Amino acid sequence: MSMWTTALAGAAAGLGVAMPVGAMGVLLIQEGMRDRRGAVAAAAAVAVVDFAYAAVATALGLLVASALSGVEAWVRLVSATVLAVIAVRGLLASRHAGPAPEGESAGTGPVRTFTRFAALTLINPTTALYFAALTTAQGAALSGGTAGAVFVGGVFVASLAWQQLLVAVSGLAGTRISDTARAWTFRIGYGLIAVYAVKVALPLP
Repeated sequence: MSMWTTALAGAAAGLGVAMPVGAMGVLLIQEGMRDRRGAVAAAAAVAVVDFAYAAVATALGLLVASALSGVEAWVRLVSATVLAVIAVRGLLASRHAGPAPEGESAGTGPVRTFTRFAALTLINPTTALYFAALTTAQGAALSGGTAGAVFVGGVFVASLAWQQLLVAVSGLAGTRISDTARAWTFRIGYGLIAVYAVKVALPLP
């Protein structure tokens, strides 16, 4: 029963970091409306990075938190800059050429999409700090190798399931709305990413 409890705790942690629809969630929804295969790869990339951060945090805990504490503001600023570039590029491209910016269309392929989404998720310090704080708080409960592995497995399964659900719903919606409405969803989405960029950046270092 303790392993089941640990697995459920991992699943709750995975959903806790995945369910709030931030910048990555918006990008996943857009990818789902644009290209089903690429979106599946993107969802897997986000879940894999969640898994990696959870594994590192479970193994190192306090070291992760202390390593990021001194440079967190600068890492946030880099993340915010990347998000701002994505938002501006997307808004400009959607104004002239529809919802899919050049280089981000269905033709990029699932491998490149996986790599792009993994990189974007990796530079988000919030995920690393979330798992570091969570695993540090749980302390001895995750100190054993088996318990830690079960917890991290629960994180991965829950995160992957949620990301793929976002992809499935957005893909279904993308086939049922007009081109004009679809274009506006992309513009609104990129606008939200710009807002997230400001939110991530503040307070400035």
